[in-house]
Amino acid sequence: MPEPVASREARTQPAGLFVTTRWTQVLAAGRTSDTTHARAALEQLCQTYWYPIYAFVRRQGHAPHDAQDLTQSFFACLLERNALGAVDRERGRFRSFLLATLKNFLRDEWDKLRAQKRGGGQAVISLDAGDAESRYSREPADTLTADRIFERRWALLLLDRAVERLRAEHEAAGKLAQFEALKASLAGSRESQPYTALATQLGLSKGAVKVAVHRLRQRYREVIRAEIAETVASEAEVEAELKHLMAALA
Repeated sequence: MPEPVASREARTQPAGLFVTTRWTQVLAAGRTSDTTHARAALEQLCQTYWYPIYAFVRRQGHAPHDAQDLTQSFFACLLERNALGAVDRERGRFRSFLLATLKNFLRDEWDKLRAQKRGGGQAVISLDAGDAESRYSREPADTLTADRIFERRWALLLLDRAVERLRAEHEAAGKLAQFEALKASLAGSRESQPYTALATQLGLSKGAVKVAVHRLRQRYREVIRAEIAETVASEAEVEAELKHLMAALA
């Protein structure tokens, strides 16, 4: 998987300069007449973060087929009904904007959707219904509200994307085997890592493994921040969003 341009730029731009990301493109579209690139950016964000939306709708009590229709109809509203013109920087983070817009949509659209023939809406993003329901079946049964399940799934999805990017970077560098051996070290304290066993497995010294783990964890933090940057409006919001999402996992 090629590294996104915004992520490469993030490591080369001067400190304090927030690069253009997908969400900042969407925000900028509210002040311009050219929304082509912004619509593509919004579509990619929706394609990435569709599952927290689906999980929220399901936790609201909607059956799987209805949840699928509502999720697709919601994204159709965002992508096809000039939603870009209504977006401004006051909306802040993409996560917050998406959830608030979804709640408004569900209040307005549920009765309309029930009156229509199921499946009549156009699919505007790729949503694997079987995968969606399989994932939802593994959610805690009663312990999370719809809002909490949305926040938790958003945070876990972000971490999963960060790990996948790390895997792709190591594969491109010919170090996939090392990554697979060390990826468990991304969790837990440095002191708890089985450095001796890893050194034996990889044919490296214990010191070399410690260095590799340190660099991997450091890069993991950078990638997580880069992923968050794609969904907020300013550099100042990255740290606050990171704290919020980590709290959602507590």
